[in-house]
Amino acid sequence: MRAQTTSHILMVRPSNFAFNEETAASNAFQSRDGRMTKTEMQQYALQEFDEMVSRLRAAGVDVLVIDDTASPAKPDAIFPNNWISFHQEGFIVTYPMFAPTRRLERRQDVVDAVLQKGFHSERQIHLENKEAEQRFLEGTGSIIFDHVNKLAFACLSPRTDAGLLGELCREIGYREIVFHAVDAAGKDIYHTNVMMA
Repeated sequence: MRAQTTSHILMVRPSNFAFNEETAASNAFQSRDGRMTKTEMQQYALQEFDEMVSRLRAAGVDVLVIDDTASPAKPDAIFPNNWISFHQEGFIVTYPMFAPTRRLERRQDVVDAVLQKGFHSERQIHLENKEAEQRFLEGTGSIIFDHVNKLAFACLSPRTDAGLLGELCREIGYREIVFHAVDAAGKDIYHTNVMMA
């Protein structure tokens, strides 16, 4: 039986959590309200991160924590699900990211740590080369996988390319379901997981 969810997760402890100018233009949920300094925001993010790890572990979830590297600064490193996914069928997918700062998050040592933890991988699907073609598909931000029914739901936006989703789905044996969605202001919903997960 295929599992819909996992009991093993990867979390990246942020080193430079902050407002990201590059992603803010396409993310209506991101705003700068000025209530916290960058240092305060980083401290608050670490506090929230550590609390979440503690609660997940208390609930029986196996959490692999990797520390973000301090340089170069990667304000969104806390979201590794956008650049990588691990699949129970034994493959890894690395994804093309819209913002150049997000591309800096890809690290082979993260992949190696997951493999050392016991994840069995027979292959890795590299989609990051599509960045040169301006085609993006930001992992499980862009895609909600229904593993039981082998479906891949995706809300189209500048960060989610329908053609690239189709290519991935053909390679992994899933059927894609694409749609458009906008917020109350008529702006594209940038990631599928902010509305479906």
